[in-house]
Amino acid sequence: MTDPSHWVLTLACPDRPGIVHAVTGAIASSQGNITELQQFSSADTGRFFMRVQVQSGFERAKFEESVRPLAAYLNASWNLDEVGRPRRTLILASKAAHCLNDLLFRQRAGQLPIEITGVMANHPDLGDLARFYGVPFAEHVVLPDTKADFERRVLEAVDAEEVELVVLARYMQILSPELCAALAGRAINIHHSFLPGFKGANPYRQAHARGVKLIGATAHFVTADLDEGPIIEQNVTRVDHTKTVAELQAIGQDQESRTLAAAVKLFAEHRVFLDDNRTVVLN
Repeated sequence: MTDPSHWVLTLACPDRPGIVHAVTGAIASSQGNITELQQFSSADTGRFFMRVQVQSGFERAKFEESVRPLAAYLNASWNLDEVGRPRRTLILASKAAHCLNDLLFRQRAGQLPIEITGVMANHPDLGDLARFYGVPFAEHVVLPDTKADFERRVLEAVDAEEVELVVLARYMQILSPELCAALAGRAINIHHSFLPGFKGANPYRQAHARGVKLIGATAHFVTADLDEGPIIEQNVTRVDHTKTVAELQAIGQDQESRTLAAAVKLFAEHRVFLDDNRTVVLN
């Protein structure tokens, strides 16, 4: 639920003394009451990151009027939004249903602050699932000679629907460097934890053959470096020799679904900041 008097301010700038004092002072001058505040100073990059929630009856313009000169003084990038406002989200998918189904269910149940504008897929298999949840579904064949056209349609949908986040819910195609650049910092992917060791179509069979003891999943920002973008969230579960290939796969799919949903929630709540090749998550 959104509250027009409850705001979330995020800020990133070069680290220096007095930032917290300056920000909280600006909030106090606007008659704001801080309900939540997290901060982090990165020793690696010399950057400062802050997320603060503010309860007040002031209008957005008044708050921005207080923050804008402060942000200029701090040389900061910043964003102001209503707490809980659903972030407009486009999902890319292929044939695997587990991540898409989990996102659609959690969104409908009010567990994810997102508004799913549509599902775009390179196979028709998940059309009925999307339509069951009342979400527009578009299927486009993606082959070497049609990939550029599909990616153009993705960007058109992002612009037309004012999409803030693109989620690759087991979308089994490699995005072009051009699309990665266009969606930098606003596209999230999920993959199993076996990479880079077990690649290919049957990683769980490979894992079973090697007797793995841990199964997990990693959600990360999409970059042109395949499956190597800044990590947002990870989870892991212990397994043993009694698990069959099918059981390992079921455990892995559950981890993928939960990890992707957690990463989407963190992004939607303005808790994820990019700090060069890693993320700062103020949770």
